[in-house]
Amino acid sequence: MNGVVEPVSVERSTDLIRREGAPTAGEFVIVCDHASNRIPPGFGDLGLNAADMRRHIAWDPGALPVARGLAGRFGGPLLYPDASRLLIDCNRPPTAADSTLTVSEDTEIPGNRGLAAELRARRIAEIYDAYHGAIDAVLEARAAEGATTAVVAVHSFTSVYRGKPRPWHIGILYDADRRLAEPLLAALRADADLVVGDNEPYGPWDGVYHTLSRHAEARGLPCVMIEIANDRIADPDAQRAWVDRLEAALKVSLGTIA
Repeated sequence: MNGVVEPVSVERSTDLIRREGAPTAGEFVIVCDHASNRIPPGFGDLGLNAADMRRHIAWDPGALPVARGLAGRFGGPLLYPDASRLLIDCNRPPTAADSTLTVSEDTEIPGNRGLAAELRARRIAEIYDAYHGAIDAVLEARAAEGATTAVVAVHSFTSVYRGKPRPWHIGILYDADRRLAEPLLAALRADADLVVGDNEPYGPWDGVYHTLSRHAEARGLPCVMIEIANDRIADPDAQRAWVDRLEAALKVSLGTIA
């Protein structure tokens, strides 16, 4: 026995990738890699309870409403996988050691131990490949129309990780391309009440920039990752307030990509 808890003879899941908004509208393509904590039918329960599935190990709480709000304000598309990062992390290459975790923080993921090759291949095909294929399709359609395009990834992080506090309210993550990051950092730091991280609580060197590197940097498109402390976007009012704040900051950055 290999310890796999997932059934094999099941109906294949479909439509695990969501795209909202017109693909070629607006200036920003918004992506939300860890939008959902859902385990679709046929993928098992990973051996975790409901409380664990509500934790940050399974998704980025609050990120999707903020991403959806920004896409709506700018009139552009939003793309995200409707499946938990614990099945496969869409913001890592499938070859990465942390693509499918057997332990997340200090929590064991029983359904990922001894994962059969055919089940892992299914996760890659139906979630990872489908998600990145959808992003490719949107960016190719925009290029064909000559649409101005920048890519923004929205994530959330936990304010305490393994007992260590993270003081930032928001972090702006970037690699070599700083066209969006610099005006965003300046706009956010104008608010003296905000603690703004510059490539914090982590940066591209931690392997967290995969989606933006694959799709935006490879095409020479401006890009940035926005990380918000999840306890600051825990309810609809807080989420709307952050959408307002980020909309204003992103509008400042438009001059760098027009």
